[in-house]
Amino acid sequence: MSYRSSYVRAVVAAAVALTALAGPAHAEPRDPWVRTWGLNIGGQLGNGTTLDQITPGSVTGVARGDVRELSAGGYNSNVSFALALLSDGTVLSWGGNTSGQLGNGTTTAQSFPATVAGLSGVTSISAAGGPFALAVRGGRVLAWGTNASGQLGNGLTTPDKDGLATRPVSVQSLNRVRDVSAGCGHSVALRDDGTVWTWGGNGQGQLGNGTTSDRNTPQKVPGLDDVVAIAAGCSHTLALTAEGTVKAWGRNANGQLGNDSTEVSAVPVEVRHLDGVAKVFAGAHQSYAVLDDGTVRAWGWNGQGQLGDGTTVDRTTPVPVPGLSDVQELAAGWQHTLAVLTDQSVLAWGNNSNGQLGNGTTESSLAPVTALPPGSGATRVAASVANKSSYAY
Repeated sequence: MSYRSSYVRAVVAAAVALTALAGPAHAEPRDPWVRTWGLNIGGQLGNGTTLDQITPGSVTGVARGDVRELSAGGYNSNVSFALALLSDGTVLSWGGNTSGQLGNGTTTAQSFPATVAGLSGVTSISAAGGPFALAVRGGRVLAWGTNASGQLGNGLTTPDKDGLATRPVSVQSLNRVRDVSAGCGHSVALRDDGTVWTWGGNGQGQLGNGTTSDRNTPQKVPGLDDVVAIAAGCSHTLALTAEGTVKAWGRNANGQLGNDSTEVSAVPVEVRHLDGVAKVFAGAHQSYAVLDDGTVRAWGWNGQGQLGDGTTVDRTTPVPVPGLSDVQELAAGWQHTLAVLTDQSVLAWGNNSNGQLGNGTTESSLAPVTALPPGSGATRVAASVANKSSYAY
C-alpha cells in the first residue's frame, strides 16, 4: 500500500470518527444567530437587504445568546422595524424609520442592526404595531417614534419642536415599571404592584379606563391590582392575573376579548372558559393563552387560520389548538402565529404570502408547519402584531 493510500485512509477514518462523535446528521451544530424570515420591505429582517425570505436566515451579527429580548414592530410596509435588547442592557434597532422608530435621531431606514446611542441599562422593550417603541430603564418608561395619539406618554401629541421623538423621551409620572407592551397606537405598562397603566390611542376602549378618549399621559386601569403579565394587540389589551385568569378590553369585532360577544368594552372583562393560564399573547385582532400544561387556547380573528384550529372561523371564546403541546413561547403577527416548543422546534401557521411561516413556500396553512427543527437552539419567538415577519432566538 502506497503512502498516499495510507494517508487517504487515515483521513477518511478520522472523518468517520468525528462524524460518529458529532452524532447523526440532523444533530448538526446549532446556528448561533437570531433567525428571521418573511416580509422584508423595510429591511426589518436585518440582513442588509429588503428582499423577502421564505426560509429562516440570520440577522446580521446578532448572536442569539446575547439577546435578552427581541420585539418586532410596524405594519406591512416600509415602516416595519425590530429591536433587540442585549444582555448588557443596550438596544439594537433596524428596519424602517419613517417616524424615528429606530430611536437613533434620524428618519433614515437601516437594513442592518445598530446600537441605539445613549440607551443603556434597559430591562424590557416593546416595538409597536405602529411606528413607535417603548423601553424600561430603572423602572421608568422611555418612548420614541410617532406620537399622533399621545402614545409616547410625554404629555404631547406630536414630536416636539426639536424632533426628540426620533430619540427616547421620558413617559410622565410612572415608576416601578416591570414590563411594557405596545399596540398599534396605544401603550401599556405593568408596575411591580400588579397595577396596569395605559396611554395613547383609545378609539376602541383599548386603554381600559371606561372611555374612548385618547390620553397623552399614563392612566391607571381601574379594578386591576393582581396582574402578572400584559399583552397589547392592535386595538385590544390582555392582562394575566395571579390566579391564572385573563382579563381583556378594547376592540372586540372579531371576538378577541373572549367573552362570547363582539361588543367593544372600554373596561376589563373576563375571558370565558379559561383558567390555569401561564402566559398570554396578543396578535392584531386575536388572542392566545399558553396553559400550565403547555397546550394553547386561541380566540378572535381567524380569517387566515391564524388561530390554528383548522378553520377560518372567528372565535368569541377560547378554543384548543389541536395537536399542539409542550409550547414554551408564542408570538402572533398580523395573520400568522409562531410557537417554539420545549424541544426547540419552531412551528408556524396562518397566512404565508411573504414566507412568514418559514417552510420554504408561500402557501398558507391552517395547521402548524415546521420553520425550525428540534434542537435549533431557539427558545423564544417574535412577530409584530401588524406585520408579516418572523423571528426566533
